[in-house]
Amino acid sequence: MYVCLCHGISDKKIMKLTQQHGITDVRGIRQITPLGSMCGKCIRTAKEVIEEAVLATTLKKAS
Repeated sequence: MYVCLCHGISDKKIMKLTQQHGITDVRGIRQITPLGSMCGKCIRTAKEVIEEAVLATTLKKAS
């Protein structure tokens, strides 16, 4: 699913970057990508995707 239509950034890309770089917030993603730099409507969804990715990584480490 595309999270940021303006820049073509998908949820999978956000999850991948979160896991690869240990990102835990939107600020970290914005340092790597232009997420939210045009209309900003994607920020809320991006936060949710990042939270899911962080939770999945935490659960994976705990197992």
